[in-house]
Amino acid sequence: MLKYTKTILQKVSFNRYLFKKELMKSVKWLKRDEVILLEAWCIINFGSIYNDVIAEAFNNLS
Repeated sequence: MLKYTKTILQKVSFNRYLFKKELMKSVKWLKRDEVILLEAWCIINFGSIYNDVIAEAFNNLS
């Protein structure tokens, strides 16, 4: 599921709204360990563009 999520996020990364929508959905669906890996991947690949969106999506994790 993590690989699929990464593919989707890459495909919608041209649009801020779609990226945020898919990222929020993914955080709810994935297992805790996958979410941690996804966060790191998002920061590396999209941190310069969507840093605020990524922070918001992963902010509520504890």
